[in-house]
Amino acid sequence: MRFTVFKRAATASVGLLASLFMAMGVAKASDVTISHYFSGPFMSVMGDVFDDFNAATGFTMKDSPVGHEDFKTDILVRGASDSLPDVFSYWAGARVQFVVDSGDLSPIDDMWNRDGLDNVVAKAIADSATLYNGQRYLVPMQFHYAGMFYNKKVMSDAGISEMPSDWEGFLALCETLKGQGITPIALGSMNRWPAQFWFDYLILNTAGPEVRAGLMDGSVGYDAPEIAAAMSIWKDLVDAGYFVENANAQTWTDASDKVAQGEAAMTLMGTWITGYWNDLDMEADVDYDFFPFPTINADAPVSVVGPIDGLVVSANVQNKEGAEAFLSFFVSDLETQVAWTKAVGAVSANVNVDPSVYNALINRVIDTVGAADNFAFNYDLATPPPVAEVGLSMFQEFMENPADYEGILARAQESAAAAF
Repeated sequence: MRFTVFKRAATASVGLLASLFMAMGVAKASDVTISHYFSGPFMSVMGDVFDDFNAATGFTMKDSPVGHEDFKTDILVRGASDSLPDVFSYWAGARVQFVVDSGDLSPIDDMWNRDGLDNVVAKAIADSATLYNGQRYLVPMQFHYAGMFYNKKVMSDAGISEMPSDWEGFLALCETLKGQGITPIALGSMNRWPAQFWFDYLILNTAGPEVRAGLMDGSVGYDAPEIAAAMSIWKDLVDAGYFVENANAQTWTDASDKVAQGEAAMTLMGTWITGYWNDLDMEADVDYDFFPFPTINADAPVSVVGPIDGLVVSANVQNKEGAEAFLSFFVSDLETQVAWTKAVGAVSANVNVDPSVYNALINRVIDTVGAADNFAFNYDLATPPPVAEVGLSMFQEFMENPADYEGILARAQESAAAAF
């Protein structure tokens, strides 16, 4: 399977790969090559991290960033040709498991123990995100949480002062907004992944974490009645006109802009939206806020969803000492963690970061995650990449034709079974 997946990826990205090799050039003995998927305003913060690390250690970070969507294919191409950089960013969960099983990563247990990272990384994050096949492979950069982020003025103007905690209240909220000519929910599913949070939360809040885990590992089918029931709820929301029109023609930033501009009231998105909105001169707790995904089944454990971005060391690492030093520095250096997590709108996995450095909204995120029974990686990080491709396309197809959700699930099951 590995050869087939990589061969397809290579066909799509050979030009991109060639340009990356040219950009990297010939590395010096002190150089540490790195590739990541952070762009835009995050690039300057990453550059500051590199500068601080270089000054502290004498190593030199050599950067070759790749666009977020292209990165998903590019890193597989480079793994197949044994040409990965020393360090690269990746998403904890099934994607890291996939490259570990492909033999493309170097374990970091010795560095982890030597540098005392058990006293740095929160245990819950370490247990869920860093261990694969019994060994450490990843250092977390930060973690995110997906919640319902909303425009406070839109809600206030609609006479809404209290956000819902249960499904009945959420439906009433949507109906109130719609009745006043306000689109309740913005969604930009052009790149597919933003729709996954609806799928995740609906399953977790109805069938529960065990069924959802079974779907992720293939022991539960996409055509199972519990999955169809969750999709039926989603269909009802679309049919009621609660989502923006033409979601598949918009990106997550388009959806975020609609909420920021008051064209829609809310969007289900990760905490990185706070970094995006802050760059638009919006202020947390003044212009925007969030509430947790509403409870549907009171008997289901309370679940939160989100990704954990991390740094890994490739199996073909040329500068292992420098690579491991960078991973340790990134998570351990408090100034780096504070600057980075505030810039990307995230929460540090470093237990030594003082919560007072965050605004009140992010501290409520921390409390929300801490109070949950279950932290689940979002869909495309919880199931193997070939299967994730099936589901991501399924979400987009659903938003185009929700009436066919049963047929869509049946076709997805055939494709997922083949991918597994």
